[in-house]
Amino acid sequence: MCWKIAAKRNQTVIWVKPLTNDCYMERAPGTQPSLCRSDDDPDAVWNVKMEACITPYSDQNHRAKGSGLAPWPARLTSPPPRLGDFRYSNDVFEKDMEVWQQRVDSYWNLLSPKINSDTLRNVMDMKANLGSFAAALKNKDVWVMNVVPEDGPNTLKIIYDRGLIGTVHSWCEAFSTYPRTYDLLHAWTLFSDIERKGCSGVDLLIEMDRILRPKGFVIVRDKRKVVEFINKYMKALHWEAVATADAEGGSEQDDDVSVYCPEKDLAYKREL
Repeated sequence: MCWKIAAKRNQTVIWVKPLTNDCYMERAPGTQPSLCRSDDDPDAVWNVKMEACITPYSDQNHRAKGSGLAPWPARLTSPPPRLGDFRYSNDVFEKDMEVWQQRVDSYWNLLSPKINSDTLRNVMDMKANLGSFAAALKNKDVWVMNVVPEDGPNTLKIIYDRGLIGTVHSWCEAFSTYPRTYDLLHAWTLFSDIERKGCSGVDLLIEMDRILRPKGFVIVRDKRKVVEFINKYMKALHWEAVATADAEGGSEQDDDVSVYCPEKDLAYKREL
């Protein structure tokens, strides 16, 4: 695998991976594990069987002898080199950051009567796109699980390039996590998306309730009819509306879009 020992002390060994394909190309014929086929897609991660092969670097990374990423924390807000894989310009990236910073500031204003600096810790962005929602929270004491839909642009590598964490998932299925894990769930057009897939919005609500902690919050940014749909199940879920607002920004994509913030009650409160 062309790994080399970077440091060793007693029973602890740190290995380092090569920066280029040179070592792979110099291996003797028949060396195992072999290199992956040239038509193998290293970004295909959903329902893909594991193969015992090594993915070589792209020509760009091989020539650059590394990822070309800015050092942390600048990489969080710097356009990553692989942005071009999606034909996104630096201007698109910077505009996305600006928009999500405005939206996050608006969210916090809506939630401010209910949250303190230590109220939220575990946050999930259920449709993360480029990860700008998480980046906009850089000054908050939270960590964010970024979830990229399995059927959209696989922007997970952009999220990792920004120094964030994430995964690929289909919200037509359950998410692999413990119950009552997250303090805040952010659902941007998620209900509209799964409706187009023919999946159940009720099932999604139940799954969100499962992974949301008591007294946790949901931020739904979607069409007004989605908010009306969620309202029908609030009592059954023991959720309580905290805030509702029209989507800010005034852009065409925000027409007929609302921001809706429910809070999950402690179940026993309903039974007193």
